[in-house]
Amino acid sequence: MNRPEKLDPPVDVNRDHVLGPPDAELTLVEYGSYACRQCHAVHDVIEILRVRFGDRMRYVFRHLPVAGSGEAARAAELTEHAAARGQFWEVHEALMECGPALSAGDIERIAGEFNLPTVTAPNNAHELVREGVADARRSGALVSPTFYINGRRYEGAWDESSLADAMLEPLGHRIQAAAFDFVRWGPSSGLLLGLATLLAMVLSNSPVSSAFQGWWETPAGFRWGEFSFSLTLLDWVNHGLLTIFFLVVGLEIKREFTVGHLASFRSGALPVIAAFGGILLPAIIYAAIAPPDLRHGWGIPIGTDTAFAVALIVLLGDRVPIQLRVFLTAAVIIDDIVAIAVIALFYTGELVTAYLIASGAATVLLLALNRIGVYGTLPYTICGIILWFFLHEAGLHATLAGVILALVIPARPPANMKALLAQAATVIHLEDRHTGEAMRQGPSEQALNTLDAIHARIESPTDKLLRSVEPWSSYLVLPIFALANAGVTWSPEVFEEHGRLMLAIASGLVVGKPVGIIVAAWLAVKSGIAVKPEAYSWRQLVGAGSLGGIGFTMSLFIAGEAFPSPADYAAAKIAIFIASISAAAAGALILYPRRRGEGAPEQFQHATDVDADVRCRA
Repeated sequence: MNRPEKLDPPVDVNRDHVLGPPDAELTLVEYGSYACRQCHAVHDVIEILRVRFGDRMRYVFRHLPVAGSGEAARAAELTEHAAARGQFWEVHEALMECGPALSAGDIERIAGEFNLPTVTAPNNAHELVREGVADARRSGALVSPTFYINGRRYEGAWDESSLADAMLEPLGHRIQAAAFDFVRWGPSSGLLLGLATLLAMVLSNSPVSSAFQGWWETPAGFRWGEFSFSLTLLDWVNHGLLTIFFLVVGLEIKREFTVGHLASFRSGALPVIAAFGGILLPAIIYAAIAPPDLRHGWGIPIGTDTAFAVALIVLLGDRVPIQLRVFLTAAVIIDDIVAIAVIALFYTGELVTAYLIASGAATVLLLALNRIGVYGTLPYTICGIILWFFLHEAGLHATLAGVILALVIPARPPANMKALLAQAATVIHLEDRHTGEAMRQGPSEQALNTLDAIHARIESPTDKLLRSVEPWSSYLVLPIFALANAGVTWSPEVFEEHGRLMLAIASGLVVGKPVGIIVAAWLAVKSGIAVKPEAYSWRQLVGAGSLGGIGFTMSLFIAGEAFPSPADYAAAKIAIFIASISAAAAGALILYPRRRGEGAPEQFQHATDVDADVRCRA
């Protein structure tokens, strides 16, 4: 489940420790600890902000003691004793001035100065601190310090300028925050894809239809001396931009088969076998129904649109168990693998031997970069662009360059986090000794280079590239692809002239997908090859299979490759739309009812112990 973003519970002046007017327009909440070095460091920053904003700001401190530190818990309880006497902020300041290395002697001394008890047995103060930890976990605060600005968790830098910008929310910050919120919303990519599809449909059936369709046929390219290379805008989208999508697919496939859900035979057997059932039966149904001269389009109903399927799963929330989400995601990945292979083997043009050899040489060069341990992404990117050109000129589908690039980019072994964090802490500690030194404004170049090297080692090139490229694929490439390819003019003649073709596609997606998936899964379980988790029922598995019938992106792409005739392609697009909508509706209806005995949604739960699994940021 996603980590909560909002403060829970909201600030309550009768319960919280609040410094500043209760009606202040700016509210900064800190979950912190008195034995946390970072909390002590940002304490000075908060003082600067209070001076800057004055009565416009109120500051709230909530307890999140560092795990494993008895002094941290005792210090927090001491402030609660002080709060009962109206001395919370005085004791808070005294503890913050002690430094992060609190000792029992420091606590005893401060307790003596303010005439406070130091009883360690469970008491009201102890319970208040436990409640603070429970609130922190419920709000998604996992480390000390964690900040909330006007009720939302802040994840930026802790310097006064960054915090002040976030609190004032200038236009640029508001736009950025809104964009992040949209991306974090699960169905966002599916919604954007749907809006692009709807826009393409509207424009294609409007007075500007001819201009809209003609615009995508505009040639674009470059010339270098006597050499020139030009494609239509539609081809740039389908052969160029879509390479990014196939790169992401390839990276996801690689991750799943190395460290993901398909890494072991037992965990991956059920979705793999079910996926092949959901590939074979739709293709057979299509071939049995379609006209003989159009049977080569059997690849159309084998794909599943990940964005739409995931969007529906997220909207259904806890009605779809986590294990079933994993099953569908893994099955979709297998669909993508097969779809890529189908495109490469069955929907390519006439091959040009010279460029085919050059493509092989470029692939060998990429493999060599992998073998000699080149971990930077720039060499792979340059070679990938060259490979894309050679594949295009060879007659193969150029998007295969994305898959090949994904497979050869190295995935390093998991980093030794303990050693790397110790090294980073050592570097930061050594640089901290020079703070305030004359004519020294920041960390040394050597320290920055070491920290860069540590950061680069924490994440493998594969994971880093997937994290960087995946948003571009979901929020730019696929919507542009839908805008360029989803437009079709609806007319009764299409249904009359291409009825068998449309029935073949719709039957393959709406009937073939769920039946193929459920039958293959049942046979795999009955034969003992795979095990179905108890977390979801066979009915829910049928619902997931129905969502697999949302072909859309991959189906449109294969249809475009299979049918050069505009009339056939238009009929195929309409059939894909109808089938995808029907499959989505059927899947949602099947998955919506809860299983018998299933309760309300699970909340984001954490233990409430003061010594819970919380660590101060290193």
